[in-house]
Amino acid sequence: MGLLHRFANPGRFLRLAARLQPWTNALALVLTGWGLIWGLFFAPADWQQGDAVRIMYVHVPAAWLASAGYVALAVCSVLSLVWRHPLADLAAAEIGPVGAAVTAVCLASGSLWGKPMWGAWWVWDARLTSVLVLFFLYVGHIALLRAFDEPQRGYRAGAILALVGAIDLPIIKFSVQWWNTLHQPDSITLTGAPTMSTSMLWPLLISALGFSFGFAAIVLARLRAAVMEQRLRVLLLSRGNAAAGAPS
Repeated sequence: MGLLHRFANPGRFLRLAARLQPWTNALALVLTGWGLIWGLFFAPADWQQGDAVRIMYVHVPAAWLASAGYVALAVCSVLSLVWRHPLADLAAAEIGPVGAAVTAVCLASGSLWGKPMWGAWWVWDARLTSVLVLFFLYVGHIALLRAFDEPQRGYRAGAILALVGAIDLPIIKFSVQWWNTLHQPDSITLTGAPTMSTSMLWPLLISALGFSFGFAAIVLARLRAAVMEQRLRVLLLSRGNAAAGAPS
């Protein structure tokens, strides 16, 4: 917690973020480009799915980030509700739209992959449905933040929704084990060896890493803008109050 509070000061955070931004931007562009070019044009086709499997180099990183982004949203909510971290609410507000966009990419690319494999754009598969619920949770969080005239009430309501909605994450993760679904079991796990060829695994991992840096770069840029906007608003308000209290 000491490290988190160290960067609670807006000025200190902006200085650190300004140093990190070029690196996250560059890594996102290089790794995403490398992974996608390798996966889409040079990795082998799957023996069952053919070239349709190449959609996974977009779909799988988007799916990972959809859940990871919501984890970050829930962590910011805990920091806000429990420790009153001054930047946690702003971070949550900026993570939400990016997470919703990534989840939408996950759902859209999953539909493109599902059509040739399952013969339908959409089926009420357990994993598909739970990811759709995740998208609605992101959208609900965004809407709640803007539903109150007092920003702090919106932040608090959004934080509570984010924590309650976190129950959807294990459902997404274990849906293929808990129910009979059309999704295959996870090819990459922490407890066992990958079940896919390394010629497909490496571009997937590189693409996922690039997507992750891209997610971080976008959130960091949005958060920097939000912090500067807040500081400018406070400065203008203080100047307005000073002008109003000055003797005529």
